[in-house]
Amino acid sequence: MPVQTAIIPAAGMGTRFLPASKSVPKELVTVVDRPVIQYAVEELVRAGITNICIVISEGKEAVTQHFAPNAKLEAILIEKAKHELLAEMQKLSNLADISSVNQDQPLGLGHAVWVAREHIGDDPFVVLLPDELLDPADNFIAEMIQTYQDTGSSVVAVDEVPHETIGSYGSIDPEPSDNDAMRVRALVEKPDPAVAPSDLALIGRYVLDPKVMQILEHTTPGAGGEIQLTDALEILAGEGRLMAQRYRGRRWDAGTKKGYLQATLALAFQHPELGGDFRSYLAGLGGPSTNA
Repeated sequence: MPVQTAIIPAAGMGTRFLPASKSVPKELVTVVDRPVIQYAVEELVRAGITNICIVISEGKEAVTQHFAPNAKLEAILIEKAKHELLAEMQKLSNLADISSVNQDQPLGLGHAVWVAREHIGDDPFVVLLPDELLDPADNFIAEMIQTYQDTGSSVVAVDEVPHETIGSYGSIDPEPSDNDAMRVRALVEKPDPAVAPSDLALIGRYVLDPKVMQILEHTTPGAGGEIQLTDALEILAGEGRLMAQRYRGRRWDAGTKKGYLQATLALAFQHPELGGDFRSYLAGLGGPSTNA
């Protein structure tokens, strides 16, 4: 069955990004010229997915409003003959079919996925965590979907991280493989580096069989008193129904201040309009003049 729908969990409070996220949802913090949530939606669209449900919480309605038409703004752009900006705003509002659902309580990623179950129905789906920003030049989700279609198994995205940092991620125990797609034997959420099964970390991209929703419905709270998506994936791994796809491109954790700055620098360098001037400016300050 083709993968045509996606869930973007965006209900979190963004505590890692305070004070910037105190009154502005972290998903609307801008990296160069667009908010993080727009990068996420554009990534899904590149993979052919335009039916997207964003999971929000009270006070974060602006996350989905970013994609809604704004008649007043468009009228001003028409009046001022700003045709290129008008076309860009109209393209944004037609980018995808976007809906939203509220997560009333902060009960974990697994719960955030589960509350979007009616949007998914009986179809396979993608889960994308917008904090994890992948190089916009890539189309990695399409590779994951291909692996799902080839194997009939759910797929998680992984990236090799420095050993001392694996405790900040979920880690997989992979079967030996000669390529970037590998079967997963087990997962561990935020393991002690001394006992982590590998340095291959989950990076917030999942292509999931709809049966995952049934598992989540009966999953009890785990680490931190939350319903963990990793616990449901562990069941799939135990049944031999979970694959991992390794990502080899550039990735930034834009939900942290350091990762946000790194992403801004790297993507500003490659921006077609701003990149040249930005490089010159940094070079004049004695800063980096090559791609980050």
